[in-house]
Amino acid sequence: MSHLRVAGQAGDEGFTPSTDRFGTALSDIVRCRACGHMQLERFPADAVLAEAYGDAASADYIGEEAGQRATARAVLDRLECHVARGTLLDLGSWVGFLLVEARDRGWDVVGVEPSEFASAYARDHLGLDVRTADLRTADLDGRRFDAVVLGDVIEHLPRPGEALDRIATLLAPGGAICLMVPDAGSRLARAMGARWWSVIPTHVQYFTRASLRTLLARHGYEVLDVATHPKAFTVRYYLSRIEGYSAPAGRALVRGAERVGVADRMWAPDFRDRMLVIARGPARN
Repeated sequence: MSHLRVAGQAGDEGFTPSTDRFGTALSDIVRCRACGHMQLERFPADAVLAEAYGDAASADYIGEEAGQRATARAVLDRLECHVARGTLLDLGSWVGFLLVEARDRGWDVVGVEPSEFASAYARDHLGLDVRTADLRTADLDGRRFDAVVLGDVIEHLPRPGEALDRIATLLAPGGAICLMVPDAGSRLARAMGARWWSVIPTHVQYFTRASLRTLLARHGYEVLDVATHPKAFTVRYYLSRIEGYSAPAGRALVRGAERVGVADRMWAPDFRDRMLVIARGPARN
């Protein structure tokens, strides 16, 4: 059924992770009465998405490396409760900070990232094996992985079930998938409605905990762990995001944080509107 009237354009920022076009999607959003899952009423063409993600470029997250790496360490801590360190594939690895943290802990890592800018940064500055491709086109040399991570990825895919089926062929026996994704069923998301900061042009799916569990089960995955997933950024970064709602207010808050000397402090508030889900891959004969 029709849920949110939010159709608009991606704007000058394109498909960068740090877009602040809150309350805008590439089509209106519809909602399933049965499970609460939401998605775009009309999906963009695959070729349009591929070009947009290939062209995506932003240094915003590079400037937030310390927080990105702290967030990655928290993800790996959780993942390693279920999977022994071995081979790890990060799909949608952006500039590669999770891969660096995993490599430093002893994982054998590979990344896949469609952005020319981000994948080149990961290779040239961090010395990572990151392939410029997407899940459908990536050549992974027939390898199998003990863990596959999708951080803020599955909500970008028009056909997430096909992605899970492809990932199942990449998992080693007993391997697990780790997804970090906005929680459209959270109290905050429901209260904010169309103004929720995860209603943005890059998202085509809006999962709830229930709908993500349903999708995983339908494709043979066994959910092992579900938790909230706060992200660490500087106070400056978080306050600057308010410019997506009011540019003067966001700038004023950043100036205030600078005056009292807290703008560059690390902050990881848990708004409970993001989830981390770990699931065992399908059993294979």
